[in-house]
Amino acid sequence: MRSIKLAEKDKQQLELEFPQWGGKRAGAGRKPKGERAGVPHRTRGKLSRHHPVHVNVHLVEGLPSLRRDREYLTLMGVFEKGCEREGFRLVHYSVQREHVHMIVEAADREHLTRGMQGLLIRAAKALNRVWNQKGRVFRDRFFEHVLRTPREVRNALLYVLNNARRHGCRLPRDVPDRFSSGRFFDGWQDFVARVIPGLFLPIAQARTWLLTVGWRKHGGLSVAATPGT
Repeated sequence: MRSIKLAEKDKQQLELEFPQWGGKRAGAGRKPKGERAGVPHRTRGKLSRHHPVHVNVHLVEGLPSLRRDREYLTLMGVFEKGCEREGFRLVHYSVQREHVHMIVEAADREHLTRGMQGLLIRAAKALNRVWNQKGRVFRDRFFEHVLRTPREVRNALLYVLNNARRHGCRLPRDVPDRFSSGRFFDGWQDFVARVIPGLFLPIAQARTWLLTVGWRKHGGLSVAATPGT
């Protein structure tokens, strides 16, 4: 009888739950800036000067739409002054209500980071003046996707320049979205870009082979096309 009671006691001890140390804990880790988390803080990979980059940056919640004349003209002024600096070029863009898509070129990772930081800081200050407010304008980090092949670049160009159509905006089918750099783009099949010589532009001229020549191997773009997912 004594041995049976001891066995039952040992069984109860084995079933007790002990505190666990290490591993993931609720509430642990770096806190996101703002109400929602931005892009995960993973280490970004190396970047070659030969590869364009698709960049996407979002506003913090609760701010006015960027697809209004006052806000858009403000951004164009910022882009015009900051579209080209040492080792960094803003080549194309599309302004949506609460986010901005860009296609940029950079000499390396450091120049990409510095170029984007400078551009976003100037944009935030300018928009805050327009809105007569102070505080953060853009979310934590910007999203990036390095474009390594001609087809990737072509898909990115269509996705960025026609992004408003993807979001369901009602646009004319014979002209590019006016809140994008599409009117300066010379790769349309059904629209001829007209750039006045000497005119200050909000974009820089592309220099990488992929963004000047390579993507054209897969054909021009249509202003009426809706990008896929």
